[in-house]
Amino acid sequence: MSRNKSGNRGPVRAKKHLGQHFLRSPIVSERMADALSCSDQWAHILEVGPGTGALTQPLLQRHGKKVRAVEVDLESVAYLYNAPWIDREQVVAGDLLHMTPEQLGLGSSPFAIAGNFPYNISSQILFKALDWRDRVPELVGMFQREVAERVCAAHGSRVYGILSVLVQTYYTCEYLFTVPPEAFEPPPKVHSGVMRMVRTPERDPDVSHEALVRVVKAGFGQRRKTLRNALRNGGYSLEGLSEELLNRRAEQLAVEEFAALAQIAKLAH
Repeated sequence: MSRNKSGNRGPVRAKKHLGQHFLRSPIVSERMADALSCSDQWAHILEVGPGTGALTQPLLQRHGKKVRAVEVDLESVAYLYNAPWIDREQVVAGDLLHMTPEQLGLGSSPFAIAGNFPYNISSQILFKALDWRDRVPELVGMFQREVAERVCAAHGSRVYGILSVLVQTYYTCEYLFTVPPEAFEPPPKVHSGVMRMVRTPERDPDVSHEALVRVVKAGFGQRRKTLRNALRNGGYSLEGLSEELLNRRAEQLAVEEFAALAQIAKLAH
C-alpha cells in the first residue's frame, strides 16, 4: 500500500499474492502517522510493508532516523533504495515473520510498530507483536475492518474471540477510523480499519503466555458450546472449576476472567 511524494502511485506493480493495495490518500497517511505517539519509550519505529512510502514519508517527517522500514517485495525495496527522501540503511529487505529484531536493525531497545498491513498476514503480524510484547510499547496499523473490530471487541460481542482476548490481555486497544476502498489503487473489496494498541504491563496476568494461549484456544475451539464442553474437548480437566463458569460460553468471559481461568485450569493426564 503506497503512494509517492506527490500522492500518486509509484512505479511498483501491486501484487495480488502479497495482498498489495496502494494507498493513495495523503489524509489517511497523515492521520495514521499522527496516531503514533511521539515518545521516548522507544528507540525505533518499525514500519511493516512500506511499499513506495505512503506512510513512510509522514513517519519520517515526525520521527526521522528512528524509522526502519521492512519490505518483502523486492520491487518496492529497489524503489525505496533509490528514493531521495529515505536513507538506504533505513530500509530492510526481508520477511518480518521470519526475522528477529536484531536482524531488522533494531538492536535490543524497545520499538513501536506501524504499517498498512497486508490482509493475508495481518493476524500473523499481531501474533508476532505479542511475541515481542516486552519490546513493543505501541502499535498503529491498518487492517481489514473486521479484523480491527475483532481485536478491539468487548466480551459479549459476536466478533469477540481469540485475537480479542490475547491482544487485550497485554494492550489497551482502540479502533480509530475506517478507510473506504476508494482510498486505494487497486481498491480492495472490503473496508479497512485503523487501530492503536498501547502496552499495559501493569495488567499482565500471573500466568505464562503459553498457558493463556492454550486455554483461550480451547475455549473458543467450540465457541457455541459451554466452557464445560469446550474445555473438556480441548483436553482440560474440569476439576476445581465452578459450575457457574462451566455453564458460560467463551465469548461471555472478560479478558481478566480468561487470565484467571488459565491460572487454575489443568490439562487432563
